[in-house]
Amino acid sequence: MRRFLLLTPFAVAALIAGCGSSSSSSSTTTSSPPAASTSSTTASTTASASKSVTISTASVAGLGTVLVNSAGHTLYTYAPDKKSKVTCTSSCAAFWPPAMVASGEKPVAGAGVKASLLGSDPDPSGGQVVTYAGWPLYTFLADKTAGSAAGQALDSSGGLWYVISASGTVITKKAGSGAATTTSSSGGSTY
Repeated sequence: MRRFLLLTPFAVAALIAGCGSSSSSSSTTTSSPPAASTSSTTASTTASASKSVTISTASVAGLGTVLVNSAGHTLYTYAPDKKSKVTCTSSCAAFWPPAMVASGEKPVAGAGVKASLLGSDPDPSGGQVVTYAGWPLYTFLADKTAGSAAGQALDSSGGLWYVISASGTVITKKAGSGAATTTSSSGGSTY
């Protein structure tokens, strides 16, 4: 009987220690990824907040000189935005990432860009999207290299996508097509 009583406290202690360590490792495993994810999100937010967003121009074959981001990727307008607000969100924004500017920051006019046409609009998903001549600006996931414009005149995510010139004119011609159809940034019509 004594052995049973002597073993019981050890067994109970082992059981408690085993449960505690199982609980701890389980808790550590469960809480570690979110903590790491939060840290990397904070780090990337801090990194992006410390960088200014520069909008420049570049020549794109078949389209002429258009707006690009700091990596040289073509920037697009989205017809449903109607030059007034950001409407590409959720799954749309997954394929057409908006050009974001950190809270309190303003986009910077690079070579060929008119600073007076730069601004930002609230993104319904949070943050601010860079605008040009009132148009929210987006990149396209399929444009893997600088200078490509695979999204030009593409009907995708519920609307048409077009590049925009430094003058604020939306260029609606297809790359490689001869005739240019444009919409002026100061005109009343949109697409």
